[in-house]
Amino acid sequence: MPRTQEENDRIRQAAKENIRTAAMEVFIEKGYHASVIDDIAKRAGVSKGLMYNYYKGKEDLLAEMVKMRIKEINHVMHTAAALSSPSEQLKHIIEGAINNVKQHPKIYRFYLHLQTQPEKDKILSRYSQMLNEAMADQFEVQCGFFAKLGSADPRMRSLYFSSTLHGMMLMISTYPDGYPVEEIKEQTIRQFCEI
Repeated sequence: MPRTQEENDRIRQAAKENIRTAAMEVFIEKGYHASVIDDIAKRAGVSKGLMYNYYKGKEDLLAEMVKMRIKEINHVMHTAAALSSPSEQLKHIIEGAINNVKQHPKIYRFYLHLQTQPEKDKILSRYSQMLNEAMADQFEVQCGFFAKLGSADPRMRSLYFSSTLHGMMLMISTYPDGYPVEEIKEQTIRQFCEI
């Protein structure tokens, strides 16, 4: 019996996700420029032909990975914005960011590294700019949370919050075994979410 369109779509999405996962692993291990399609296809357990059926090449893979990362960031902020109080909104951001980095420290470092690429690297700087613009947009949403919380200077408080949160995320990704994640997370929640 032939597969339904839904089954074909599900198989296609699973194959694409498998290839993206393999690409992320290879990019983390070797760096974007040193990675080759052969390594990604081998890691994914697919033929190069099948991989090219889904992606034109490694830049196409990177582009989709960045788009998905931006969707994740947007989802976190939209979910936070839907919560009833600014304290809950900020707590959601803290818990989501910290838990994500704790589960995937290498992926966080990959995207952090991507965000800091030199402008002369024409390929990577394009995706760096996309990520940075998405982060800037979400920062504006976050400033609104601090305004609703009654902060005297919402922008400055939001900058301090982001600096604290990104510092924690970097420490967790760099020292995953020795960093007191839960204690620091609770302290951050008390500092920023309690009125």
